[in-house]
Amino acid sequence: MLPPPLTTPTTFLPIKMKKTNRRHFLISCTALVALAACPKSLFAQNDSQVDHYTCTMHPFVHAAEPGKCPVCGMELVPVMKKSGMPSTSGDAPTEFTIPLDRQQLIGVTYATVEKKPLQRVLRVAGLVAEENERHWIIVSRVQGYVQQLIVNSPGELVEKDQPLLTIYSPDLLATQRELVDLLRMRDNARQSGSTAAAQNANDLIAAAEQRLLQWNVTEQQIAELEKTREPQENLALNSPYRGIVHHIHIEQGKDISVGTDLIDLADLSVVWVWAEFYQDEAALLKPGLPVTITTSAYPNEKFSGKIAVIDAFLNDERRTIRVRLDIDNPDMKLRPDMYVDAGLQIDAGEGLAIPFSAVLPTGMHNIVFVDKGGGKLEPRFIELGAKFGDSYQVTSGLKEGERVVSSANFLVDAESKIQGALKSW
Repeated sequence: MLPPPLTTPTTFLPIKMKKTNRRHFLISCTALVALAACPKSLFAQNDSQVDHYTCTMHPFVHAAEPGKCPVCGMELVPVMKKSGMPSTSGDAPTEFTIPLDRQQLIGVTYATVEKKPLQRVLRVAGLVAEENERHWIIVSRVQGYVQQLIVNSPGELVEKDQPLLTIYSPDLLATQRELVDLLRMRDNARQSGSTAAAQNANDLIAAAEQRLLQWNVTEQQIAELEKTREPQENLALNSPYRGIVHHIHIEQGKDISVGTDLIDLADLSVVWVWAEFYQDEAALLKPGLPVTITTSAYPNEKFSGKIAVIDAFLNDERRTIRVRLDIDNPDMKLRPDMYVDAGLQIDAGEGLAIPFSAVLPTGMHNIVFVDKGGGKLEPRFIELGAKFGDSYQVTSGLKEGERVVSSANFLVDAESKIQGALKSW
């Protein structure tokens, strides 16, 4: 059933107020009604400096009225008009403003463009190798027998002209006796006054001496033979230089033939170090540049050398360039296959430089933000040279004494996008 109708109309009880309070209440109600009837566009129209509203995370959003970003839901911020500045076309950067207090809030710092020495140290790992020109393999040039091994094991240090082994060879003995007979024949020709016979003997002596030299007989041994006129049954093979015995191929008493490997010797007073540098460092490498070598085997020692050869071919897997370093090793402490560290000091003279952190690389351009004073910043495209330590060399785009933003670059870049100062990277 329906409830019975109301017989008494509903009424509002009057509220008693003071005269002053009643006046304030009426004014407040009038203001609320006016604000409710006022369109939102009125706020934007009152601020004639606002060009549009955008999102700090999505600068491509442009709205005529304040609100929320349709992408991420953040509150839109106003972008002010550039009053009093000439209009620009294309993608050329223009000045924008970040108030000084806001710069301090987001951590903006500055660095001065200055001219200073451009120095850089390249450090790479290297591998020691023996120098090919200082590695000798003593081979037999006659047929015979190893009479005595004077050097017994690898690793022994031998001095220049030190005997290594003695060889008995019938051919050597016969040639020595032939040389002695020729010397006597020349003496007899000179005593008899026969110039032709003496000259013929001299030619035969020279041929015999040359044959002995080809058989590893030294000039000192030939001179001793000519002096004593006594052939030696056993010929001693001497070391051609000071070095380390690397390998012994024969045994005492073993027969040998022409071309038999006898002993390997390595002179390690100068060694090679093969090092690999990255391809972007190729322009800094030149033959003759000094190099310093260190190794964990001798922590407090340094070895000096220079760049000798730069390989013309690039390693296609590691994208590196192989470089040969010639290193002085007078005490023979650096040994083949030892790992070392190579330090290369690059001195490129003086030039303009800015901190590494001041550059915003985009792929197409290198951008810096130049301080124009009073909170105004100018995005500027610059050209860079090589990197030296924590600084970049500046080849164009900046002048000495200018100040550039050195921290909070990404926040400054976002602000430049919002204000339309940097339209394209």
